[in-house]
Parts: sequence; structure tokens; C-alpha cells
Amino acid sequence: MLTSQYEQNMKQKNFFLLPNAIFELQLNKYEFHIYAYLIRTEDRRTYQCIVSYPTIAGALGISVNTVAKYVRTLEERGLIRTERTEIVTRDGRKRNGCLRYHILPMQNALDRHHERRLAELELVTAQQKANAKAEKLGVEFLPACDGQSSA
Repeated sequence: MLTSQYEQNMKQKNFFLLPNAIFELQLNKYEFHIYAYLIRTEDRRTYQCIVSYPTIAGALGISVNTVAKYVRTLEERGLIRTERTEIVTRDGRKRNGCLRYHILPMQNALDRHHERRLAELELVTAQQKANAKAEKLGVEFLPACDGQSSA
């Protein structure tokens, strides 16, 4: 079925693409939704968008604090970079503006994710080897403390 040029243009404006690799990163639902919203609002030429926490929170139906928390985790994962902006009021005073979000190449985030997973697997392997060696020696092996006390 042929569609008109107008319908084809409308189809292009009413969707955005997410890279398939996003599912490899095991994002939680808030990280995923915020990242998708940023992709939706980004300028496709500059890979940037300027949007406030309250705007994101309102669009996604979550709290501003939740947005702030998961924007930080998206930065830590290497998916985005944020930059502060300033505005000048009519009376000449400088005020903080919204954050400018830079959408980073997905490959960077994938590399970080794989490095993190590899380090986790190496730690598990080392613990298994230590357990096996301790078992051979007849010694009870206590795994490394993870910062939590049982008291």
C-alpha cells in the first residue's frame, strides 16, 4: 500500500530509535525510562538535549529525586554526560539553568558494562578457588567482608 509523502513524514516524526544493545546493560526500569526520554528529546544532529528534572519527572510520572538519582547512575554507566547551564534573568542575575545532556556512544557503555561483569566473574572465580583450596586443607574459608556486619 502506498502512503502519501505527508504520512511518511508523520511516521518519521512520531518515533525514535533505541539501540538494541540497551538491553545488554541490564538497566532497571527507571534508568531505561529516563534514557529513553532523553533519546526522545535529543537533537539528532548534536546528540544533546536540555530538559529539567521536573519535566522528566512529570513526563514519566516519577519523583524529581528519582530522576536525579538515576541520571547519576546513567552517567556512571557511561550512557550520558551532563553539563550545567546558566540563564540570565531580566534583571541581569545569573541563575542555574537545566542540565544539558550529551548522549554518549553506546559502545562506551557496553565496554564499561563488560569490564565490570568480567571483574565480578574474576572475583567469583578467585573465591571459588580459595574455597576449594581451603576445603583441601580442611580449613573453613570465610569469604571477604563486603562491608556489611552481621551484628
